[in-house]
Amino acid sequence: MSFLELNLHPSILSNLADQGYQSPTPIQAQAIPVAIQGKDLLGIAKTGSGKTASFVLPLLNELVSKAVSERNRQPNVLVLVPTRELAVQVADVFKVFSRNLKHPVKSMAVFGGVSINPQMKAIFGVDILIATPGRLLDLQRSNAVDLSKVKRLVIDEADKMLNLGFKKEMQEIIALLPKKRQNLLFSATLSDQLAGLNSVVLSNPVVIKIEEKVADVELINLSGYFVSDERKGPLLRHLIRAKKMKQVLVFTSSGIKANKVAAKLIKNGIPALPIHGKKSQSARLAALDKFKSGKLQVLVATDLISRGIDIDALPYVINYELPRSPKDFVHRVGRTGRAKSEGLAISFVNREETHHLKVILKKMKRYIDMIDSETLDF
Repeated sequence: MSFLELNLHPSILSNLADQGYQSPTPIQAQAIPVAIQGKDLLGIAKTGSGKTASFVLPLLNELVSKAVSERNRQPNVLVLVPTRELAVQVADVFKVFSRNLKHPVKSMAVFGGVSINPQMKAIFGVDILIATPGRLLDLQRSNAVDLSKVKRLVIDEADKMLNLGFKKEMQEIIALLPKKRQNLLFSATLSDQLAGLNSVVLSNPVVIKIEEKVADVELINLSGYFVSDERKGPLLRHLIRAKKMKQVLVFTSSGIKANKVAAKLIKNGIPALPIHGKKSQSARLAALDKFKSGKLQVLVATDLISRGIDIDALPYVINYELPRSPKDFVHRVGRTGRAKSEGLAISFVNREETHHLKVILKKMKRYIDMIDSETLDF
């Protein structure tokens, strides 16, 4: 199938061609026609499957031929996302595919961690607003935005939104929206908690679930080391040097640990930066851009911001510490092995975590040959 079969406006097709996109991913092929028809949609597909374009393209398609008669503080489209990084990423996709449209479409991302005043000023005249829940409510309470004219609501990464405790804020936002609207909800997983949200937000939705292909999972090679906590740092540096790793994403359980790991790498001559929720927005974006461009060898991250890290051919992921949830483990290692490129995901495990690792691997239906780090000379 090609994008030509999806009834998209010629100017949008031109932008797709300019970006080198030739054919839609499975979620795009199924979701775009449904969204264009104005139906509610629940899309379940893993991160990295092309979900963002699944709603960006049909939303732009709806706005492309409609001249905006009045500029105000009433956006036509609202996209809710869980993190600042994802808000910026989604806004970038809207801007890329908004070029050279018949009528200009203004999109904007708003999020916390930065001054609210510039956002309050810039929101005037915005057609598509991408927002994290907390900052959106701050703007609404300051009368900087009016949600009463929203015709289309998108909730992206809904599973992550619920896991981060945004349910109350989302309910408050939904109560501010017109009852008659189109709703598009996307998630990497389908849980009982998500089903409860669906019943509140969606009306007779079309449900699209894209099963992960075994071949995609198999592109991720899993490896593991039994290692005591005090030897994790030396092991990390040893592997980076021995395997000549050029682009490594390291996961830790906290921002404090991310800072410590990055500092130790730098002290030992390995370029690294930490990225987590307590870093300023400018610092986070700068680190992410540097890593994506290949100018930074190691990025040390927490699960909170990982959804904004989307790199087609990331070769290495290292779990410096195991996550609590098997879902988070799957999500972490899923940062690699994309776009038909093989990737290696390495996990550091102390002996007390053996049972937890077995639970994770059982969920994934995978097996790891563990290496005892005590046998290595480093």
